[in-house]
Amino acid sequence: MSAAAVEHPCDDEPETLLETANRLMEQLPGHRVEIIGGLVTVAPPPDGPHAKALTTLMVPFLSAGLHGEESNVLQGIGLWLPSGPEDYVIPDLAIVDADFDEHLIENNCYDPACFHLVLEVTSGNYQTDLRHKVAAYAQAKIPVYVIVDRKHGRVHVLTDPLPAGYDRHEVYAPGQKAPLPTSIGAELSLDVDEIVRAGSPKR
Repeated sequence: MSAAAVEHPCDDEPETLLETANRLMEQLPGHRVEIIGGLVTVAPPPDGPHAKALTTLMVPFLSAGLHGEESNVLQGIGLWLPSGPEDYVIPDLAIVDADFDEHLIENNCYDPACFHLVLEVTSGNYQTDLRHKVAAYAQAKIPVYVIVDRKHGRVHVLTDPLPAGYDRHEVYAPGQKAPLPTSIGAELSLDVDEIVRAGSPKR
């Protein structure tokens, strides 16, 4: 999603980052507000093809039985990050433990330990998903990070998190299948052509 940095308002008692983020969420309904590396970012509401790509992606996850007693497939669930005292993100899609609600940390965000996979569908500022969030999710030890890069028509699958990034980074083009590790709870490959077409705006 396209994101812009936000500065604190100047007053006698400066807001905490969480207070700033929550105020912005109230003032900008539909926008996604996150704190990554101590920086508040605001992304506008996604476009239709972005939403269509997400729905298209949910189908194979649901068909594989990943939304049930062991795990849930969820959109827009908050993930608390270890990169800063108030850092959090809201991935487009996630596979989490079914008992995720027992792992609430703060600000409607959950412990990264209950996340099996996070997925982002890019919008205008695709570099946030391809760079900043790579480091953030790796540091949080998220086992699998999937990026649908709508700008370049590719699907990225990152696995084996390290302190500053992921050890494995595979890129798949239309016409290919993007296999996901069985650690997510099922054997599953994503149809790159179908996903890229779903996320492409009509010309």
